[in-house]
Amino acid sequence: MNHEHNFSVHFWGVRGSHPVPGENTTRYGGNTSCVEVRAGGETLVFDAGSGIIGLGKVLAAQARPETENANLAIKLFFSHLHHDHTQGLPFFNPLYIPGAELDFYVPNIFGREPDQILQEVMAAPHFPVSFQMTAANKRLHAVHETSALQLGGEDGPRVLAMRSYAHPQGVMIYRVDWQGWSMVYATDTEGYVNGDQRLVEFSRGADLLIHDAQYTQEHYVGRLAGAPVTQGFGHSTAQMACETAQAAGVGQLLLFHHDPNYADSTIAEIERQARQTFPNALAAREGMCVQLARKPAQNQAEETLPVAKIQRSRPQGKAWAGA
Repeated sequence: MNHEHNFSVHFWGVRGSHPVPGENTTRYGGNTSCVEVRAGGETLVFDAGSGIIGLGKVLAAQARPETENANLAIKLFFSHLHHDHTQGLPFFNPLYIPGAELDFYVPNIFGREPDQILQEVMAAPHFPVSFQMTAANKRLHAVHETSALQLGGEDGPRVLAMRSYAHPQGVMIYRVDWQGWSMVYATDTEGYVNGDQRLVEFSRGADLLIHDAQYTQEHYVGRLAGAPVTQGFGHSTAQMACETAQAAGVGQLLLFHHDPNYADSTIAEIERQARQTFPNALAAREGMCVQLARKPAQNQAEETLPVAKIQRSRPQGKAWAGA
């Protein structure tokens, strides 16, 4: 597929806290946060949880290591640096490919430079290869509370950042806009009384909102047997996500960062209840790919991906498409 004509969102990891392989997580997946976005010929990756390992294998297979330029350019955005959002980075194959061009965008909210922070992820004695010693060409960028980044020239996607304080130590929420289409990546955030109005405004009119929905309401308030109260942990319920989606007037809501203790059946029930509040809500799952804009080039073969057929009523001239 010619990615210059498309805006796609591909989910490689949708869990929070830690990976959970096993028979009870086969439907929604057990890997931690990683979302790939293709827009305007650019490859953007949001977070490097364990889901990035599978993505890295696919991207490495597409590279051309026999040439001086590996033909591999990736822009990796971190929401924050908690372990479940960085644990896959040491096993991300493109890091080890000479000629690969990797840009790392790290929130400037921790009082240290981005290179210092990423070096710690792969520092001895926790990993045998240091971040500096990996073969790819690496550039590090600090993301500030209100950063606005234009990628790939004036026709490329634009990325906006907003710092959320509704998670321990803070987290960056990102919005990607391209040719009138838009998505918001809002993981690891917790709702407020009457909703998070800053996030509502940031998400206003987005075609797709990816929103943290880690806990059931019972779990959140401490009524789940054997589980603690999770208010203040920095994660939302599906109800909080639905309220934000409604207030912001988004087209589609995907519930994200599922609790590792929840089996597929629990997430399916969360999805069912969420759809009663916001009908265009779904629980994100590994392998899901949403096509926001799709304009295949002439005579270009279609790419086959496991895709969720998400539909929405839109103003004339725009339509959702799935493959």
